[in-house]
Amino acid sequence: MSRHKHDTAVPQSSRRSGAVESRRNLGSLLRAYFHNHQKIAAESFARIVAEPLQSVMTMLVVAIALSLPAMLYVGVSSLQQLSGSWDSSAQMTLFLQKGAKDQAIKSLITRLESNDELAEIQYISPVQALDALQDSGGFGGALTLLDENPLPPVLLVVPIADIEGDVPRVELLVRTLSSQPLVDEVQLDMKWLQRMQQILDIGRQITLLLGGALSLGVLLVVGNTIRLAIENRRDEILVVKLVGGTNSFVRRPFLYIGLWYGACGGVIAGLGVLLAQFWLGATVLRLAALYQSDFTLKGLGFDGVLVLVALGGALGLVGAALAVGRHIAQLEP
Repeated sequence: MSRHKHDTAVPQSSRRSGAVESRRNLGSLLRAYFHNHQKIAAESFARIVAEPLQSVMTMLVVAIALSLPAMLYVGVSSLQQLSGSWDSSAQMTLFLQKGAKDQAIKSLITRLESNDELAEIQYISPVQALDALQDSGGFGGALTLLDENPLPPVLLVVPIADIEGDVPRVELLVRTLSSQPLVDEVQLDMKWLQRMQQILDIGRQITLLLGGALSLGVLLVVGNTIRLAIENRRDEILVVKLVGGTNSFVRRPFLYIGLWYGACGGVIAGLGVLLAQFWLGATVLRLAALYQSDFTLKGLGFDGVLVLVALGGALGLVGAALAVGRHIAQLEP
């Protein structure tokens, strides 16, 4: 009986030790894998540093390709402030019928106050409008010669902030207000906003097209650089393959080189955009002050720089992968 228990205990211990050994082997493989990647990444960066002229030229090409659409994006985003801060133009002027009774005007104001899309309503009587015209027009003496006040009563209406940038909703509101009794005309200059939005849409499309075209250029430049690097290390690659190196092992250093080219180019592009913003910022502020505006260039920010670095690294990696995948397979000992 005890012998049977002893016989069954040995295999269980062996299985446990085998499972522990398997986990140890898996952990060792993972550590070796990441250590190999870390070592190859450092060696690839050292190779780039060892060839400064070629490396800097490639990085500058990547930086220019990334910075141009980034600067255009910053400009379009900055202009978006103009269409998003049109407080004075959002104000609608409702010209009422001349001779309208005060009670009828109060009833109209009450109806308009129940409209959820209106934030503010201000009534200007014909007398108030005439006084304001005399004070600001510079021809108050001529107005005193008039037999009667020619100005109609006016309502100044401001829509809520949620619809200020929504042209279709504002146009619908204008038509609604025009249909109200006592309202002769609703004045709102929407043309400039429509033109601005069309210009911004065109700017966004140009940014995408330019970014796509220059991204393709980055792929070609990085791919051609990697192809030259493969040719320069042709003998080394053949020896590695001869002793059993796989295509994946041979490709790895070149993929890291492409990644370094793209990421460093993204860093240069981000710094270049920030420098351009700093250089133009003071000039833009002086120009805005002449027009009594608070317009400023919208900054790229730290997040924007990170996006450029990530995008540059991704383009460099893809460009290297496209070049390496075809050329490494063709090199056989």
